[in-house]
Order: sequence, then structure tokens, then C-alpha cells
Amino acid sequence: MMGPVWIDERGSEVLEPSECHRLLALAAKQGRVAHLGIAQDGAPLVVPVDFTVHGPDPLVRIGEGLFDRIGSRGMVALEVDDPDADPPWSVLVRGETVLEEAAAGGSGAPVPRVAEAGHRIVRIRADQVTGRRLGTG
Repeated sequence: MMGPVWIDERGSEVLEPSECHRLLALAAKQGRVAHLGIAQDGAPLVVPVDFTVHGPDPLVRIGEGLFDRIGSRGMVALEVDDPDADPPWSVLVRGETVLEEAAAGGSGAPVPRVAEAGHRIVRIRADQVTGRRLGTG
């Protein structure tokens, strides 16, 4: 059973964590692209990434250059949305990265859509998960 709905000051419905996790898993199943945000030289760097969900956490596939910037145990944010849904929604996951030991082609790894995909699989611990359905107020 869902708790009371909270509408923020902009008229968006604030989602419960369980609904955020459901939407995150749905987006991964639909093959949506997420955006990974990392801090770099005092400014954010945001890049599109393929992702999947394993348990409560997203897994992303990245290359060596990006992994060198993040490393294992780095703090990142992952955002995924569906602007075409009725109503549109957005989910943000913030947490620490953990390098997955499984091979890049192993089960649970995101399927790459680029010719030269990265071979590092990074788990983002879903320490903070927030989301909104836009314009529902």
C-alpha cells in the first residue's frame, strides 16, 4: 500500500522509494539510456550509459577513461526518465560505486549499444533514491 502522496512546490508528485525502484527496473527492461553524473575538476560531467538493475542497485557499463575518473568507491548520480509517459517521470539514484567482479558479458551486465563498449561493470549502491511524476498537482 502506498503512503500519502506528496506534491512538491512545482506541482510534481514525489515518489515513494519502492515506486522509484519499480520505475528504474522498468526503464532498464525497456532498454532506456540513463545519465551518469560524476564530479570532475569542480564541474559535473554527465554521460549517457547503458544500465540494468540487479537487486536494488543499477549496474552500468563504462570504459577505462571514465572508470579512471570514478574509480571504485566513487560517489556518482544516475538519472533515468520517461518524458513520454503519462505523466512523465524521473528517478535519481545517488551512491557509491562498486566494481563488479563478473565478466562484462556475464549475466546481469548491461547490453552495450556502441561498437566499442567499455568492459568495466560498476554497481551504484542505491543509497539515495528519489523520483517525481511531473506536473501531476
